[in-house]
Amino acid sequence: MILYHGTNVDFRKIDLKKCRPNKDFGQGFYLTDIRKQAQEMAIRRCEFAKEGTPIVLKYEFDDTLFSSEKFNVKIFNEVSVEWAEFILKNRKARGKKMHGYDIVIGPVADDGVVYQLNLYMQHIITMESLVKELTYKKLNRQFFFGTERAIKYLKRI
Repeated sequence: MILYHGTNVDFRKIDLKKCRPNKDFGQGFYLTDIRKQAQEMAIRRCEFAKEGTPIVLKYEFDDTLFSSEKFNVKIFNEVSVEWAEFILKNRKARGKKMHGYDIVIGPVADDGVVYQLNLYMQHIITMESLVKELTYKKLNRQFFFGTERAIKYLKRI
């Protein structure tokens, strides 16, 4: 399968230590199978960093490995209570590793999702309301690679 990573700086080696913590699935390398989504992320990254140019890096990955015993993989096929709680835990982790998965696949928590998550964290809405609100959103998919073992199988093309 082909995966894309949007960035503002070109690089050859993926360094997990340079990845930002407290993201949806934790500190790791994030990709998507949607080129347009990666392009939009590259543009946002340039705007946020106020430097660089939008770059989309392209990788190949053997998707049969998602179901092999080689990796510990978690897949969220849709928005759910489990998915929302997983994201909340990782976003509030304060740099700590919150799970032992090599790879996590699931919906992206975009700005609208973050808004809903904040309402939940402020006890304005219930978990059930949060999931109901998010179920109807068209969310793009993201692929998290969180260990060196998993990163080794990403081939830049």
